[in-house]
Order: sequence, then C-alpha cells, then structure tokens
Amino acid sequence: MLIGELATASGLSREALRFYEQQGLIRARRLANGYRDYPPEVVTLVQYIRTAQQLGFTLAEIGDRLPMIWDAPEPGPLLNQVLASKLGEIDTRIAALQALRQTLAERVATDCPLHTRGLHTA
Repeated sequence: MLIGELATASGLSREALRFYEQQGLIRARRLANGYRDYPPEVVTLVQYIRTAQQLGFTLAEIGDRLPMIWDAPEPGPLLNQVLASKLGEIDTRIAALQALRQTLAERVATDCPLHTRGLHTA
C-alpha cells in the first residue's frame, strides 16, 4: 500500500505518516522506485496510534509500549494495565492542578497576591 493509499485509508496526512515512520512507530519497505510500501495491517496500527494520542499518550510513550502490546497474543490485559497506569498519572496531574488552582484563588483574594506567603518580587 502506497503512502497516499494509507493516508486515505487511515485519515492521516502523508506528513503524519512520514513522521510516524521517522519516529519508528511504523515501517515501510521501499520499492525499486523509492516509494514507500506499507503492509495492510499498518492501517490498524496507525489508528491505534491516533487513539492512544487522543487518550493522552505521547508518541514516546506509544513507541515504548507499542511493540509489546502489538505483538502480544492477548493484548487486552496488558493494554488495560497501560490504560490504568495512564489514568493514575492523569489523576495525579488533576490533583496537582487543583492544588495550584486553590493557591491561585487564595492569592487573587488578597490585596497584594505576590507578597503573600513569602513570595516577593525583586
């Protein structure tokens, strides 16, 4: 499957597919004319990558976990473990943001928000 066909089948741009290839997320063999030739299963793979990105995974995280999940005979339990771990990370970030929000709200309520609790400007 040529890159244009993969772009049409996956809904991704050619540039995105080339970037995924540069990042080692997908592979193509080169034809004699230099064109990329992707196997049909790459359509499913790039859809998985896009879904993982939409769920908050970085391309580095996807690249680290992709081989073990993609090659697993039963990827469900492993994938659930990865998703649960990401959920924990998100919960931690939400808690930190809530604490930051509370601190900001307290400072907004003061007459001089930058001079409270030991924070001074020079």
